[in-house]
Amino acid sequence: MVFGASGGLGAAFVAALEADPRCATVHAGARAASVPGISAPGASAKIRPFRFDLEDEGSIESAAAGCTRDGPLHFIMVATGMLHENALRPEKNWASISAAAFNRAFTINTIGPALIAKHLLGSLATREKVVFAVLSARVGSIADNRLGGWHAYRASKAALNMLVRTFAIQLAVRSPQALCIALHPGTVDTALSRPFQAAVPPASLFSAAHSVQCLLHVIERLQGPQSGRLFAWDGTEIPF
Repeated sequence: MVFGASGGLGAAFVAALEADPRCATVHAGARAASVPGISAPGASAKIRPFRFDLEDEGSIESAAAGCTRDGPLHFIMVATGMLHENALRPEKNWASISAAAFNRAFTINTIGPALIAKHLLGSLATREKVVFAVLSARVGSIADNRLGGWHAYRASKAALNMLVRTFAIQLAVRSPQALCIALHPGTVDTALSRPFQAAVPPASLFSAAHSVQCLLHVIERLQGPQSGRLFAWDGTEIPF
């Protein structure tokens, strides 16, 4: 089950999972009623689109009920996130802090994924390795923060990391093989990072497909005892 299928990374996750013969069904969720390549006529029969809105808990609850009707889930990927939007931009210093930016960042980056967890963690299978993963960011690491700035985004991702740790503790009691993890995809050529790519070396700017393949490889290697942590696209653990 992929939340954020209309975004660059979300769409790449859907495509990779659709191509995986182990996946019988890929539930692909987006805010829009129609997603090119997913809900269009002729799309793969494995892909089942659903609609949700991070700001509407009812839509998440309905999506959870619909997508778990045929049985438990094995992989939930929350590929949503917001760094900039309309007039909101990452702050360069504390003088630029605004309540509107913090409210928006926490609504999308923290509260939305928390509501998804609320309605879906209990739907994961219990007797095998299962995964609940969220897209976080290296800049959400308190220990790794050496540049400052980007206050709302950093804080919302740091809070998301804390939720992942907290969910993992409870999930382990229910299913010791379960993974609840946060993932840093690197700098990916998507709409989220596009305004900030000028200083990124070409070799460090990934396509969405490459980043997703790296992240799926990381997930394959991780085991239950590594739950509740933040991992980068290359498998290295980033301290919270």
